[in-house]
Formats: sequence, structure tokens, C-alpha cells
Amino acid sequence: MFDKDRWQEIFNAIRKNKLRSALTAFGVFWAIFMLIVMTGSGNGLKNGVYEGVKDFATNSGFMWADNTTVAYEGFKRGRHWQINNDDIETIIDQVPEVEVISPRLNGWNLRSGENIVRGKRSGAFNVMGDYPSYREIDPCTMPYGRYINEEDIKLKRKVCIIGEKVHEVMFDEGEDPVGEYIRVNGVYFMVVGVFRSNNPKINIGSNKKETVYLPFTAMQQTFNYGNQVHYFGLIAAKGKKVETVINKIKPILQKNHKLSPEDDEAIGQFDLENQIKTMSYIFLGIDILIWVVGIGTLIAGAVGISNIMLIIVKERTKEIGIQRAIGARPAVIVSQLLTESVFLTTIAGFIGLAFGTFVLYMADAAVDASRVNAPVDEEIFFLNPEIGLPLALSALTMLIIVGLVAGLIPALKAIKIKPIDALRHE
Repeated sequence: MFDKDRWQEIFNAIRKNKLRSALTAFGVFWAIFMLIVMTGSGNGLKNGVYEGVKDFATNSGFMWADNTTVAYEGFKRGRHWQINNDDIETIIDQVPEVEVISPRLNGWNLRSGENIVRGKRSGAFNVMGDYPSYREIDPCTMPYGRYINEEDIKLKRKVCIIGEKVHEVMFDEGEDPVGEYIRVNGVYFMVVGVFRSNNPKINIGSNKKETVYLPFTAMQQTFNYGNQVHYFGLIAAKGKKVETVINKIKPILQKNHKLSPEDDEAIGQFDLENQIKTMSYIFLGIDILIWVVGIGTLIAGAVGISNIMLIIVKERTKEIGIQRAIGARPAVIVSQLLTESVFLTTIAGFIGLAFGTFVLYMADAAVDASRVNAPVDEEIFFLNPEIGLPLALSALTMLIIVGLVAGLIPALKAIKIKPIDALRHE
């Protein structure tokens, strides 16, 4: 392996055929470079997508009422129906697969003009009614104060938490709003906290930064929603699928509200777990495609190296014959040719690996620079393109294997040459 004469022969062969060696090495370089760049780009796309749901409960779902599309038990199609408090209680009692359920109210009818007022300041913002349990579905941090709690729900307290944009408009910069009052559609509510979403890219029902959240029960009573529930979020119990939970809840709502079991449109649903599973399959397909293209390109490079090694064997036929005549073992000749093949492959591949990593580094730096002045809730589609150590080691291992395979066929051909025939070769 460390025979000085052998390495001199390898370098002499490369120097004598610089263009041929460079073109052959370029095939391997390009294969590894493309594999690294495509894989890193795929990871960057995956990171960008998953960044938007990083803290959101992935085993969660949402359900809501839609107009019926099938006539049933004397009711015409197109009937509007409404989920209510009793439905939530029934679900809690009859569906143990539900770990968390959080009914919500969306005050669409409360957003008319500048509906939020504090002193001389006013603004038009969303109004939502929530339970404390919703924080388990969509986690948040509290720069000021606290979140809605169970006492707020039980006592129907006129308190609220506000998004960062509401805080920015209604209060001075850096001002602690806790204990201050704002008017929500003419009704005073005391601010008990300002929240910052951990998942600003996901907005269910409204833009969270521009929303005032009231205790669910207080909003029902204050704004005459009765026992309405506009929609609810849920988390499936550990080991249970969201799809299974939703399919158990559907018959309950159908029975309570006389909905046709065949009406698939009457109950709206969103299964985040299933959406993430679908995304994972898409990214798996992308990864497979990347590896197929990369390995295919690498095989093409290996064929090029194998061909060049066949030419080298032909050019050195007389030399190989002399070696065989003076007693050189076949293993020595095979080892020499394999060393030359692996060396050429590894050098070309390592340069491709280094250059591909550098391109990913520059792309990552460019993405970071573009995000410096970008809004916090700006959509991110590409983040942290990376390959990781396992992929780098796999690439290097492939290079060695490709080099061995590329040199093996020419090496085996070389040892089949009879010494007497090799000596006669011109």
C-alpha cells in the first residue's frame, strides 16, 4: 500500500494522461457534488416545512360544523347546524381516546370597525374564545402575565390575553399591560397577559398576533353565543391515531344533530397527524429520487474510470508481462491497479464532497442573511441545508467501493494475460 515505486508509477500514469485523467475524475466529482447538493437541498426544504410546526401538537386535529349535503330524517340538504357544549361533554364521556379537547369560539361578527379600544387608542382585531387546554395544542410563551386558567373559565371572568400586535397598538413600547382594561365591542375586559406563539406560521381561525383571546365561557355569555361551539381542537391519547379518534367522534355528532351517516361534507375535519405523515412520505420520495439520481451518476463515473483503467492495462501490457515473467504474483498486479483506481476515485470524490459542502454552507449563509430583517411570521420554505456526518461517511464509503469495482475488472483482465503474450505485445 505504501510502496514508493507503486505510487511513483500511479503519479506518472496520471501525469502522462492529464486530460484523460481529469475528465475521468470529473465524472466522480460531479456525481458526489450533485448527491451532496441535492440531499442538502432536500433537507433544507424539509427543515423549512417542519420549522412551521415544530412545537404544534403533531397528534392533533380539528373538527367543525358544515352545511349538510344530504337530506335526512325530514331535514333538507343545505341545513346549517352547530356544535354545542353538550357535544363536547358527550365526547369527553364516550371517547377515551381523546386526551385533550378544546372548544373554541371565533368572533367573526365582533370584528366590525375598530372593535378594540383603550382610551384614545383603537384598532380592528380578531376576537376568540378559548379554554386553557388549547395551549397544549398550540404552545406559546408569555412575555407579560399569564394564560387563561380554569378559574377564568369557571367564574366566567371578563379577562383577556392579547397578541403581540394588539399590545403594540394598544400600549406603549415596553409597557406592562397586565391589570389594564380594554374594551372589546364595548365591553371592558382586564388584560392578564400577552402571549407569543411558538408556532407563528400556523394560524387556526385568525392571525394570532392580531387576536384578543377571552375565556370561552365569558365570551359565550357576554356576546350571547348561548352554548355554541364554532369548532374544537383535540389531541389523541398516546398510541392512538387522530384519524381513529375523529371517526369515533363523527357518529356522536351525527346522532346528536340528525346528520346522515352518508354525508361526508356535514362535518369538517383537519387531521394534522395525517398531513405530517403525508409530508414525510413526500420527503421520503424526494430522498429516494435524490439517491437514485446520485448513485446513477456515480455509476456512470465508475464506468468512466473502469474504461480508463482498461486503456491503462492495454498500454502497460508489456510492463505487466515483464512483471509476471520475473515472478510478480497476480495479487501484486491487482493491488497496484486497484490502488490507482481507488486513489483517482477518492481524490475526485473528496473534492466533490468538499465543494458540495461549501455550496450548502454558502446557501445557508444566504438564507440566514435574508432572514435578518424579515418578519417573524414570514413563511420559511428553506432552512439549514445540511448533510450530516452519516451521509458524508456514506459518500466516502461509496467512493472506495466504486473505486474498487471500477478497477477490479481491468485488474482481473491484466492477470489473465500470459507473460509470453505480454512480452510480444507492441
